[in-house]
Amino acid sequence: MGDVLWTPPADVRERSRIGDYLRWLAEHRGLEFADYDALWQWSVTDLPAFWRSIWDHFDVVAHTPPTATLTDRTMPGTRWFPGATLNYAENVLRMPGRGDDDPVVIAHGQTRAPETLTAAQLREQVRRVAAGLRRLGVGKGDRVAAYAPNIPETYVLLLATASLGAIFSSCAPEFGTRSVTDRWQQIEPTVLVAVDGYRYGDKPVDRRPEVAAIRAALPSLRHTVGIAYLDPAGEAPEGALSWAELAAETDEPLAFTPVPFDHPLYVLYSSGTTGLPKPIVHGHGGILLEHLKMLALHHDLGPADRFFWFTTTGWMMWNFLVSGPAVGAAIVLFDGNPGHPDLGALWRLAAETGTTYFGTSAPFLLACRKAGLVPKESADLSALRGVGSTGAPLPVEGFTWVYENVGDRLQLQSLSGGTDVCTGFVGGVPLLPVHAGEITCRALGAKVEARSADGTPVIGQLGELVITEPMPSMPVGFWNDTDGSRYREAYFEVYPGVWRHGDWITINERGGCVITGRSDATLNRGGVRLGTAEFYSVVEGLDEVVDSVVVHLEDDEGGAGELLLFVVLDQGLELDDELRRKICRELRTALSPRHVPDEIHQVRAVPRTLSAKKLEVPVKKILTGTPVDNAAAKGALANPESLTAFAAFAQRRVGAEDPTPA
Repeated sequence: MGDVLWTPPADVRERSRIGDYLRWLAEHRGLEFADYDALWQWSVTDLPAFWRSIWDHFDVVAHTPPTATLTDRTMPGTRWFPGATLNYAENVLRMPGRGDDDPVVIAHGQTRAPETLTAAQLREQVRRVAAGLRRLGVGKGDRVAAYAPNIPETYVLLLATASLGAIFSSCAPEFGTRSVTDRWQQIEPTVLVAVDGYRYGDKPVDRRPEVAAIRAALPSLRHTVGIAYLDPAGEAPEGALSWAELAAETDEPLAFTPVPFDHPLYVLYSSGTTGLPKPIVHGHGGILLEHLKMLALHHDLGPADRFFWFTTTGWMMWNFLVSGPAVGAAIVLFDGNPGHPDLGALWRLAAETGTTYFGTSAPFLLACRKAGLVPKESADLSALRGVGSTGAPLPVEGFTWVYENVGDRLQLQSLSGGTDVCTGFVGGVPLLPVHAGEITCRALGAKVEARSADGTPVIGQLGELVITEPMPSMPVGFWNDTDGSRYREAYFEVYPGVWRHGDWITINERGGCVITGRSDATLNRGGVRLGTAEFYSVVEGLDEVVDSVVVHLEDDEGGAGELLLFVVLDQGLELDDELRRKICRELRTALSPRHVPDEIHQVRAVPRTLSAKKLEVPVKKILTGTPVDNAAAKGALANPESLTAFAAFAQRRVGAEDPTPA
């Protein structure tokens, strides 16, 4: 761990946006910082000064100014920028540094031809759709739901909804009916905007039956708007308007409803794999400030950039991506199968669109590595300055693959955060070098610490990831959680007044971070906590293994318990004793004898959420006797059928001394 793969250029302070910010702090605040660490320490110590500097440096458009920066630092309950009124959409549509004719939305997909919107066209579409929503009676506080993919219409709808002070919520159209209604029955939308279907690769997927079922399950709906996406000649659903009717010509000017800083902007949801998804309410001001900070100062994005992140509208990275124009960056949208016709498709898209920052997930980068892909040989990636990776920890071999096969001059930023804050709180920054296998730093304004079992902060040791100072993009609350009890229980129950995120993290002396998996999926063998991420890095590094999941079943007597590893093998391969020995040997050599599983079994698939996260906790619950339907909400899974193998395995374990492989 720790080889330096990229070093900032000598003139980084002259050429980067964080350099501009440091000069601004010196000129306007009389503050000088020798290095990133000093800047970070100030940003998490003097919260009012730091967050007010973000407001002022980025010249936030407000209708009334704040009377203070924050009321107090107690969590939960901190109030940011009291008295201020503003509108997220107004700040995004300002698009600093972009002229009317500059492209700001570049959309590609597998369902229709590419489409580009200029700054003027984006504003015009938002103006018309906002007027259309107003005609449907949508006003401040109403909810507008989008069952739609990562296409310009969904983005326009978000901005139009926000411009009215109404509240937006999206589900990707691959979500099944139950998954969608579990989310939207909680927030009771009055308007639904839905596509008729989409193409995934070359396969058409008709969603009209799901749309009908969703409409039937939402008695709050007053209007439905159909987007003829799969079949452009198709009719809107019965009793529904077409998108063209919603976006009809009108004289109404583009106007922005001023709302308080913490007025709800959108509702995002936890994955909902166990129980109902948590409806996480994010506010206009907190999201705006957080995204201005991250996109400009950490990702170094501005008017010269084209910013891409592979995401669906069901993952918070979509909400993060579409704030790009707020810092002047154009955004590149993609809807479809990232592996069609092959894994080089997104890299060719990056070349075609002149993408300067390419965001994706760690599993995608590792899949490219496994496939032997060399993107720089098949696509002109000369415009690429940054690559972002999130969704799972990126191991050393993922870092080295990027620098050897994508480009050796770009900055690779591995980041981690969550839907709960709609950002990354650990990531990269232009001022610091990139070390293999390591997240570079804690983000500005994010007081991230590792806590040992007794609650003390630790450096250089595995600990529970906590945030000990408030951030503006922490949720305004959960929907319908009037007394705040669900919100407190989710983050503040373990350490009162301190946000517990649910990840294991090690923070080293230089401030670099390594996240080793979810703390609720811990492997605790003989009192030693083992993260799952390093496991997967070794096991899935083997040519034979396509995917894997590991669980630890505790021993009630306090013994070592059982460590069970389940592997998905390459086509045509069967797990035999020789491969078992090879896996054990690799784990023992690369990690430690404690990491050697007691049993290894072959399964056809590892259960994953719709945003591709592995589900260790439901697997563990099933293996300890919880019925499948109680262990996980199937609608939240990309492959719910994968759970049956674990249920059958659990039954065989109960009924036999000598279990047979699943």
